[in-house]
Formats: sequence, C-alpha cells, structure tokens
Amino acid sequence: MDVIHTIEQRRAYRSLVPINIDKKTIHDLAESARLAPSCFNNQPWRYVFVTEKKRLQQMQSALSKGNEWAYQASMIIAVFSKEKDDCVIRERKYHQFDLGLSVGFMVLRATELGLVAHPIAGYSPKETRKILGIPNEYQIITLVIVGKHTQKINPVLSKKQKQAEKTRPPRKDLKEFIYFNQYRE
Repeated sequence: MDVIHTIEQRRAYRSLVPINIDKKTIHDLAESARLAPSCFNNQPWRYVFVTEKKRLQQMQSALSKGNEWAYQASMIIAVFSKEKDDCVIRERKYHQFDLGLSVGFMVLRATELGLVAHPIAGYSPKETRKILGIPNEYQIITLVIVGKHTQKINPVLSKKQKQAEKTRPPRKDLKEFIYFNQYRE
C-alpha cells in the first residue's frame, strides 16, 4: 500500500483530453467515496456522475468564466449534501466536512487510476441544480472535473494556469499552519 505516492501524484491539471469513462470506473470511484468516514456513519454525500455528451455540453453553461478548460471534461461530478442528513452538534455542521472526506477519497482513487479529478468552485449552483434536477434542499458543494491529463497545454488557460500546468503551485511551509500543543501567532 503506497498512499503517499498517490497523494504526491495528485494535481489539479486543466489540460485534458476527453476519454471514455465507463460504468465500471464510475462504480470504482463511487465505492472509494463510499468508504470515507462520516459522523455516526451517516454518509451524507450525494453525487451525480455526468458522462453523457449532451448533458456535459449543458453543464458548460453552469461553469464560470475562467473554467472554459473544463469543456474538455470526460465527466463532471456534482457533489452535494444536506445538513439534516448528518450530525449537527451545537454549531458544528458535519455534512460539508464528511462530504469533503468522501470527495478526497474519490480524488485519490481517480489519481491512482491515471485520471485528473479537479474540484472547482467556479460554477453556478442554481444552473447546476436546474440542469441535473437536484432538489433545493441539497447544497451543491463543488463540481469535480474529470478527464485525462495531456502535456499539450490548453490554449484557453490564463498565464497563471499555464504555469501551474508545468510546475506544481507552491504549497505552504509546515511552519505556516501547524502548531504544537497550543495555537501561537
């Protein structure tokens, strides 16, 4: 078992070539997401896996400017949950945290399968809800853009995005976000 290798290989690439994603791959990704931990094992996650070409084209209207690179997606996964399906302990609402864990498991599995699984924030939840028929009581947390990475850089990318294709964007130094025994400025 070599989880660290998969973690190190995971990248938010934007230069994609379309490929066929079959039901076996979807089930594999869903099974990985299903195995994530959740508060009291509530498993609040919901996913719509979009692979149909017509529906992928419709989803383009939900994407924000700057995410035109996602038009090359082989699959878009809508990720959603609702607060009442998971623990609420005082002010702590776990459905988003638990959903994030589930997405993380799926993203790592996709990476292991040689795919790019890139969660994005640049989309319209309202348009996504309309296109995919997601009921209003659910909160759409993210869309995950899935495809196969290509070395040929997508020309629609911004200068910053093109640079990120070539070199992993810098990560914070550990000193910037970990503390020992007590928080200190």
